Amino acid sequence: VQLQAFGGGLVQAGGSLRLSCAASRINFSSALMGWYRQAPGKERELVASIRGGGIVYYADSVKGRFTISRDLRKHTIYLQMNALRPEDRAVYYCNSYRAGANHFGQGTQVTVSS
Repeated sequence: VQLQAFGGGLVQAGGSLRLSCAASRINFSSALMGWYRQAPGKERELVASIRGGGIVYYADSVKGRFTISRDLRKHTIYLQMNALRPEDRAVYYCNSYRAGANHFGQGTQVTVSS
């Protein structure tokens, strides 16, 4: 499984960013795909996930601000992040889970200035 994430950067509080993750060597349509993040000094946490049938999950801290979506043809998932806050600053990781196999891609840094 290969997961390649793009789209991190520096944004002011209240701004938006969109992360992308291209997946390969995976049965994309049946995999549970998601985004995790890890802030300095904190544990990695699940931000959002999407699975078969388009069923989504969001952490309480991002509900109403972040939207996860996927393009089955491109084998890509996205995380649209709006109304960003300084506490959203973290390294964001793309994740796939299928048949007991859990994979993380390289992280992409998101920095939100106040």
